[in-house]
Amino acid sequence: MATQTARRLDPEKVVASALAIADDEGPAAVSFRKLAAQHDVTPMAMYRHFKDKDDLLAALGDRILADVVLPEPTGEPWDVQLHNVLAAFVTALRGHPRLADLTLPRILVAESGLALAERALELLVEGGFEIDDAAEIGRQSICSLIALVTTDPIAREVNDPEAREASLRRKRASLGALSPQRYPMVTSASSALVCPSSAERYYAIGLELVVAGIRGVQN
Repeated sequence: MATQTARRLDPEKVVASALAIADDEGPAAVSFRKLAAQHDVTPMAMYRHFKDKDDLLAALGDRILADVVLPEPTGEPWDVQLHNVLAAFVTALRGHPRLADLTLPRILVAESGLALAERALELLVEGGFEIDDAAEIGRQSICSLIALVTTDPIAREVNDPEAREASLRRKRASLGALSPQRYPMVTSASSALVCPSSAERYYAIGLELVVAGIRGVQN
């Protein structure tokens, strides 16, 4: 009976369930026991598909990377194409800000991650970088973009709109209470420092800073 139950367990559905839990509560909340209860199997049935929790979290990273829709090559300059490739990566991560860092160790393992790495390296070499330099620049760029998502000040706030606004008001008030004589810039920019005017602007600036930095290294 246990064998039949294990065979009915769909690992793709388990990953989807784990992704939903982790998105809502963070990866620490994911457990085989909780997932087994959701799928009406024993916790031991999970081990037929995942060696341990780390193996399951790796599968979550792979699932997020699978959502990266790489743009087709065009005749545009290399840096424009690279911007679009990196934007596709960020778009996939934005839906899972608590889990973005799960993708980093999977980029050179998962097929979709390897496709991303290959395309980024091609464009960096096209831009004039030696392959070893392209690898280092690519790695640091990916790390920067993951950090951009995991530190998104909007996504990091609580989900409840009223609680989020209350939290933002407290943070603005805290900065606004500082001495304007000692901290004139900080107090003037208190609202923008606490929270960006929009998520789109936040990510547009973050992406442009990364690509501009790459151009600067190339020059």
